[in-house]
Order: sequence, then structure tokens, then C-alpha cells
Amino acid sequence: MLQATPTPEVPVALPLRQRMVPQLPADALVSWLLTAAVTALAAFTRFTSLSVPNALVFDETYYVKDGLSIVRFGYERGANGNADAELLAGNTDIFSDSASFVIHPPLGKALIGAGQLLFGADPFGWRFAAALVGTLTVLITIRAIRRLTRSTAIGVFAGLLLTLDGLHLTLSRTALLDGFLTFFVIAAFALLLLDRDQSRQRLADWAERRPGPLAAVGEAGPRLGARWWRIGAGVALGLACGVKWSAVFFVLAFGLMTVLWDAGARKACGVRRPLVAMLKRDALPAFGGIVGIGAVAYLLTWTGWLASDGGWSRQWAAGRDSAFAFIPESIRSLWHFHSEILASARQITSEHPYSSDPIGWPFLARPVSMFYDGDQASCGADSCSQAVTALGNPAIWWAGIAAIAIGLFWWIGRRDWRAGALLGGVAAGWLPWFLVGDRTIFSWYIVAAAPFLCGLIAMVLGWVLGPANAPGNRRVWGAAAVGAYLLLVAVLFAWFWPVWTAQVIPYEDWLRRMWVRSWI
Repeated sequence: MLQATPTPEVPVALPLRQRMVPQLPADALVSWLLTAAVTALAAFTRFTSLSVPNALVFDETYYVKDGLSIVRFGYERGANGNADAELLAGNTDIFSDSASFVIHPPLGKALIGAGQLLFGADPFGWRFAAALVGTLTVLITIRAIRRLTRSTAIGVFAGLLLTLDGLHLTLSRTALLDGFLTFFVIAAFALLLLDRDQSRQRLADWAERRPGPLAAVGEAGPRLGARWWRIGAGVALGLACGVKWSAVFFVLAFGLMTVLWDAGARKACGVRRPLVAMLKRDALPAFGGIVGIGAVAYLLTWTGWLASDGGWSRQWAAGRDSAFAFIPESIRSLWHFHSEILASARQITSEHPYSSDPIGWPFLARPVSMFYDGDQASCGADSCSQAVTALGNPAIWWAGIAAIAIGLFWWIGRRDWRAGALLGGVAAGWLPWFLVGDRTIFSWYIVAAAPFLCGLIAMVLGWVLGPANAPGNRRVWGAAAVGAYLLLVAVLFAWFWPVWTAQVIPYEDWLRRMWVRSWI
């Protein structure tokens, strides 16, 4: 039977290796079959009728054209004033010869452009990459949460919740950037979990070879050599920054997380001053593996711009005197371009009807209407509606508020590092937006925190379900409660499906799904 309850911290009486690196569940085949099933469901929901609506949805009007320009020219070019209509009519000859100023790095847009290169410059083509990485995000979430908790059931719960969440669904079905950001962030988290297991295995090997009692260890412990999984996480975080600069908060959160894990591992091995040992042995390699490698990966996302002659500010440094003349002109020009982006981003303060305060995002206080057409007449009613609303599944996000509170208790009260890791992901995807002042921001920005929130809820579900050997009817009642909750999630998913996927429905049916006035 699948282990459902999160594996508790292993008692000290057990051997050191088992305390440091608990075994993964012995259900590899079953776990992969369940992972495949949930991932297939995610793919079905994200690719079904992907070309609907046949329109440029919200900021697709920017990213679709930018993406097509990047795969053609290496950088973003301006488009003519009727470009949206021409693109929808199948005409891709819409670009001018002049560069366009943009405020986001190129990677996410390049991926959108790659979909158009493969399948054509139409709604399916420009949304293909978003649907693909949205599906892969579910797969990685399942495997990451399984490794985190040593529970296949909890990993599957987390993936199923992410699959059935409307916010992640809509971002997986539109050519916007935040779905790509979420993918690279959860990939980095999964790689750091692999690094955590591997580094603790190495420390356990050292401790077992070392003569004498571990309690007498006063040294810092061994250097752990090349940590390729952490380097991979640095690459993923650099690519995340190549989608949106907000990924830098995950760099900070995950960088702090991995060195604290290292200190905890050295403490478990008996090192007397684990924080000092971490600073001596792990801090600098962690900085190099995450920040240094991440910076290189980020720079590589600008390859098209660097290789071009006509990108915005590409020639800014040409012939310009500078104390930094030893730096290539292309890099100095890129630095100047970044300063322009930063200055412009600070000035995005215009009012927007769907801009919202981040305090209300987990409460679904103000979802974004990405697309609405009230002129449809094909639903058999006097008035029809077709909408794409970036609205989270209420059964997930409202339960997530309680899961955050429970996670805080587990982390602070029980020192549960797993809850702390998931809370770190939620915090990095949500709390920094409180610092942006009057900048225009939207509730879908919190989608990067969704895999971690689903992981917290899944941990709570595992606790409710209880262990397989629970006494009496504990397991029966736990299974009933978990089943009832997942059924509610599925029912609400079906209920909101039309307003997440632009299905044409009677206006009255659309209005019934707008539970509160602020959703309209």
C-alpha cells in the first residue's frame, strides 16, 4: 500500500545514513504509472481546444509578436499598427526594420516563438510551448514532492491539485510568461532536492569511514566535490531569470535554503559548529553553483540579441569612451539596456481595471479577465459569453491559506524542513510583490507559487489520511475526508472549466460562475 503520511523525521536511534537520507518509497513502478496518469490528464486539459479563442488574449498581443520576431531576427522588432488582425488572418509579414523596446528578457518569448516556428503563427502554435511546459510542470511537481516527503501518494496529490487548478491551467493555455517561469522554478527546486540527497549521502559515507565517535567531531567535515545537481539548479534559475526578473527572489530563497540544508547535514554528522562549517565548506561553492552558473545561463538567453546588430541599444557602447573599455562593447550595451528596462519597469504605474493588491491573491479577491466576448450567439440563448478568466480553483487556493498556517506550525513548532522548503517557495512567489509600491501588477503573478502551495495542501492531505497502520477507523475516516476534498476540487474544476477555456455558454451561466462582484 502506498505510504500517504509524510515520512517523519527519523528517530536518532536509527543508523546515521537512514537518518540523513531516508529511503524513497519502494513503489517505483507504481509511482511512475500514477505520475504518467496525472500528467496525461494535465496534457489533456491543457491541449484540448488550445486554439480557442481565436484571438490574441490579453498580453499575448505583445509576447506572440515578440516571440515570432526573436526566432526570425534574434531580437524584438516593432510591428505595424494592424499587426494583430493581420496575424490572425495568417499574414506574418508584420514587422518593421526598427527594434522594439521591451521590459522582459527573451527566453519565454523565444519559446513562444519556437512553437510558432514548429506549428505556424496561429493560436495553437503560439500557445503550444505554454501548454507543453505547463504539463511538464505537473510531472516535475509530482516527482519533487514525492522525493521531498518520501510519499508517492502525497506527490500524486500535489500533481493532481496543480492539474485541477484554474490559475495554472489558464497560464498553461495562453502565451504569457509566468507559466514558463513556474516551470523553471519547480525544475530548480527538484534539482536541489536531488542535490540534498546526494550531498547527505556523501557526508554519511565520510562519517562511516571516520574513526572514533561522531560526538567528538570538531572539524568542519569534508568538501563535497562537484555538485552537479546544484549546478543544474543554478542553470534552471538562470533560465527562470531569462523569462522574468522576478525569478531573482527564487534565487535568493533557494540559495539560502540549500546552504541551510548543508548546515543541517553537517550537524547531523556530529559537526559541532555546523554553521561555521557550512560557511567554510559550502557557502562559496553554493554561490558559484547557483549565482555564478545562473548568471552565465541568464546571459546565454540573450544570445540572439548579442549576435544581432539591430537590437534595442545594441550599438549603445559603440565608439563610446568608458572606464570599462576592457569589457566588450556588446556586454556594455546589454548592461545599458538593462538599466533602461529597470527604469521603465519602475514607471509602470498606470491604472488597470484588473490590477490588484497581492494581499488578496490567495483569496482570489481580483482575478484577471484575460478575454471576454459577449457578442457570441451560438449557445442557443438570447445572450452568450465566451471568457478566459485567470481564476484559481477556490477549493485549492482557499484551502491553501489554511495549509500555509499548518505549514508554519510544522516548520516553526516541529522544525519540519519539508514544510519550510515549501513555505519558502510560496514566499518567494508571493511576498516580494508587496514591495513594488504603485506598480501595476496582476493576481496571476502568484502562479509561480502554485506548485509549492499544492505541495503544502498535499502534505496536509497525507496527514489527514494517516499512516497505513493507523488504528481503528482512523484510516477509513481519513480516506473519506481526503476523497471528499478531492471530489470537491474536481467538481469545481468542471464547474469553472467553461470560463477558464473560452467555452461559449449562456450569459446567465457565465454570471453564475462569477461568485463575487470583484470577479467580473
